Amino acid sequence: MGEMGTAENIADMQSSAVAVVEFTELYETHYAAVYRAAFRVTGNSADAEDALQTVFLRILGSLSQGREIPDARNPEAWFKRAACNAAIDILRRRIARAEIPMEDAPLKLVKKPEALLKEQLRRAIAALEPEDAELFLLRHVEGFSNGELADIFRQEKNNIAVRLHRIRQTLQMEFQ
Repeated sequence: MGEMGTAENIADMQSSAVAVVEFTELYETHYAAVYRAAFRVTGNSADAEDALQTVFLRILGSLSQGREIPDARNPEAWFKRAACNAAIDILRRRIARAEIPMEDAPLKLVKKPEALLKEQLRRAIAALEPEDAELFLLRHVEGFSNGELADIFRQEKNNIAVRLHRIRQTLQMEFQ
């Protein structure tokens, strides 16, 4: 019985070592794309780094449990999608914690209308349904085509186009 326990411990250590190597390869391959996608959504380095950490901690947890990343067909798309989701979660938490409403923003923000517009867009995106926010960001920030998005979301290309149109309409209403 002692030998069996030792064999199981060795097998566990070997699978953990494989998970670490696989994680390292995934991190080195995709960390820059994850950071850029998160930065485009959040607009600041600290939040982008938080999103990067969240994505890779989730990956490490999955790999250590013997699971693979969900979409092995297109890992780059999966990582960008995960980055957008993590960044949207960060935006939602930031908005929920905000003590100053946008209407009462300090005057220094009013002097920078571009910064104000970007923040207003971030808030509007954070208010969308999670999958709609993700779809919008992958299309208009990450530059995925409607065909690529159809594959990622497992929907028809025309459905993606209609959803994007409706999302843009919703966001435009926020700016009126």
